[in-house]
Amino acid sequence: MNIHEYQAKQVLKSFGAPVSAGAPVLSVDDIEAAVKSLPGPVYVVKSQIHAGGRGKGKFKELPADAKGGVRVSFSADEAIANAKEMFGKTLVTAQTGETGKQVNRLYIEDGAEIDRELYLSMLIDRTVGRPAFV
Repeated sequence: MNIHEYQAKQVLKSFGAPVSAGAPVLSVDDIEAAVKSLPGPVYVVKSQIHAGGRGKGKFKELPADAKGGVRVSFSADEAIANAKEMFGKTLVTAQTGETGKQVNRLYIEDGAEIDRELYLSMLIDRTVGRPAFV
């Protein structure tokens, strides 16, 4: 099962886990409302594709020096501009290969001071037929 980051955060939140405030964007028309729903002044605009390395990725349609698929924005206007620039474009990461994946969803999240990052993955260990956490 593949779910996007914003969907995983909705699940975690439903079980009481603390998550940053955020808003999914499923169309260009949703961008401004999503940004305005967050307190700011820092926003993180995140491409939602099923691949890792989104922040280091590059968009096929944008110049080589353009920012990647995860962008920190320091104003609502900058967040809106970043979201509009990313939406509908093809993001190429180490995991997508040269063809990349089209960004049809974004997650705009309230910025936070990050103390440390932790990653969690759950999979089925086929040797024992049980879930394993990595």
